[in-house]
Amino acid sequence: MLPVLAFLAAATAEPIVSTDWLQAHLNDTQVRIICTGDRKEYDRAHVPGARFIEHMDTVGADHRLHTPETLARTLGRAGAADNTHIVLYGDSPMTTGWVYMTLAAIGHGADVSMLDGNIKRWQAEKRPTTTDPPPAASGTLTVKPAPDVIVDAAWVRSRLESRSIRLLDVRTTGEWANGHLPGATLILWQDLFADGQMLKFKTKDEIQALLARAGVGPGQEAVTYCAVGMRASLMYWAAQAVGIPARVYVGSWQDWRRDSTNPIAR
Repeated sequence: MLPVLAFLAAATAEPIVSTDWLQAHLNDTQVRIICTGDRKEYDRAHVPGARFIEHMDTVGADHRLHTPETLARTLGRAGAADNTHIVLYGDSPMTTGWVYMTLAAIGHGADVSMLDGNIKRWQAEKRPTTTDPPPAASGTLTVKPAPDVIVDAAWVRSRLESRSIRLLDVRTTGEWANGHLPGATLILWQDLFADGQMLKFKTKDEIQALLARAGVGPGQEAVTYCAVGMRASLMYWAAQAVGIPARVYVGSWQDWRRDSTNPIAR
């Protein structure tokens, strides 16, 4: 039987945790803090106990995800472990979104929360920081089946006419204008934030309304894509966070346009 703390950590984590919550749990051994984005920013100051991960350590050639086993080892070195509550933060929302997706892809999405803010907000609130790296991570991160997280081009193409999904294009207006997947709706990742400088999220109701305006209706599943899957991963997290079933097309536009038979709308 799991110890009580481990059992509690194994329960589904809240999608967003406040800075107050994280400060109160800095010494909780069942909470693992992972920072990503700019390593120089991390070295200048980070939340005590936070370990750093480069998102490029999770991918190989053509920005393709490593195998689940390799991902588990990489994320484990950054502090992720079974029966823990993982809190992600960083200076790049698309990078934290990507790291969330990698954890979800190996069956640990329910163990992860995003911090409501970045190091700028943490420091503005006079919370403790350090430049010291934490001790080496301990614990095992077990790969678990997660078949409903990632889709590929064949999956998307076979469902372009389906009313059960809503394709969400998480790129810029310029990228969208140069071509997009048929039936997709443009949605901007920046609109997830109430404060873009401090990376403070909008409320769940506001995020839900944003997705509704993008055409995600009752009973529909959101399928997100961007250029290589990073912005799409953030929007995938956002949909999941407000209770909307979602999947992410990790290969995204870079993968879609490789096949000249894939239709493109303009």
